[in-house]
Amino acid sequence: MLDRLLVAADNALRTLAGANHASRPSPTQQLDVELTELDEHERRHAAGLMRVNHVGEVCAQALYHAQSLSTRDPQLRRHFEAAARDETDHLAWTRQRLDELGASTSLLNPLWYAGAFGIGLLAGRVSDAVSLGFVVETERQVERHLEGHLSALPSADARSQAIVRQMKDDEARHGASAQQAGAATLPAPVRWAMRAAAKVMTTTAYRL
Repeated sequence: MLDRLLVAADNALRTLAGANHASRPSPTQQLDVELTELDEHERRHAAGLMRVNHVGEVCAQALYHAQSLSTRDPQLRRHFEAAARDETDHLAWTRQRLDELGASTSLLNPLWYAGAFGIGLLAGRVSDAVSLGFVVETERQVERHLEGHLSALPSADARSQAIVRQMKDDEARHGASAQQAGAATLPAPVRWAMRAAAKVMTTTAYRL
C-alpha cells in the first residue's frame, strides 16, 4: 500500500507539472497532418477547447489512479492502470497542442485533480462494480463531449481534430471494457450530478 501511495503521489505531481510523456506517437504524426495557420479568433477558440480536453485528461489520471489505489482486485487494478496509460498519452498530446497554439493549461488543474481523485476513492470504497460504473458513465459523457468538439473545432485545425478523434476512440474502448468487467448502472441522480459538474468544469476551463 505504501508503494502504491507513493506512485499515486508521483503521478499527481507529474500530471500537474506537465511531466508526463506519451508512449504512442501523436495522431498528428501518424496522420501526417500539416500545421495550419489559424486566425486569432480560431486560435483562441481551438485553445479553449483543447484546454478543456486537457482538463478532462487531468481528471482521468486522478480518477483511474484513485480507483487503482482503492481496489483490492489485482486484475481490476491492472485494468485501471492500463487505462491510465492511455490517458497519459491524451494528456501529453493535448498539452503539446496547447503549446503549439500558444496557450496555457487550466489554472485550476490542482482543484480538478483533487476533486476527481476524491470521487475515484469514494467510488472504489463503495464497491468495484460502482467504481467501474463511474468509468462507464464518465467515458460516455466524455465521448459525447469529444464528438461535440469535433464539430466545434475550426475546420482548418486538422491537428486538434486528429487528436480529439483518437481520444474519442480510446474513451469508447475504456467504457466498453469497464462495462464488460462488471460495471453497475449508476442511479439517475448520480448521473445528473456528474453532468452538472462536468458542465461547470468545461465552462470554466475554456477560459481558465
